[in-house]
Amino acid sequence: MGRRGNGEGSITQHKKSGLYMARYTVQTSKGPKRKTIYGKTRQEVAEKLTKAMAERDGGLVFDDENMSVGEYLNSWLNGSIRGCVRQSTFDRYEIAVRVHIKPALGRLKLKKLTPAHLVGFYQDRLAAGFAPASVNKLHVTLHKALDQAVKWHMIPSNVAEVVKAPRPAPREIVR
Repeated sequence: MGRRGNGEGSITQHKKSGLYMARYTVQTSKGPKRKTIYGKTRQEVAEKLTKAMAERDGGLVFDDENMSVGEYLNSWLNGSIRGCVRQSTFDRYEIAVRVHIKPALGRLKLKKLTPAHLVGFYQDRLAAGFAPASVNKLHVTLHKALDQAVKWHMIPSNVAEVVKAPRPAPREIVR
């Protein structure tokens, strides 16, 4: 087998740990960046490398792996929402982010956010006495923000998509 070309990735075995590792290069907004994938078997690493390179070639580059949810929400508010919606809508989103979402989820890494984190967040809010309608509004805010992160290729999927927010109780009609 001949030498691989530049940017095709390579698979080697780590001398000390015995794990296999694959290295490949992606183009980010700050220039080329080298990524590493680890696995127990060569075949496992080869499959991961194939998937990662297919995502790279398809335009999916997740180079913001160290960005926290709080940092992303700030950039989302200022870069995507401000000036595109009514001031009252922006104020509602900003309050939801600043008062509720960032204190609870702000320190998590954006790419490590899971549906379980959101379910726990919603349950904590309900246990604290918030109305289901209020928690639903927090869900809507998070869903919109994470949808934009998917469009900006910062995360592969919107975790809020699979989480059901608490439903507000239907109003009783009084005649």
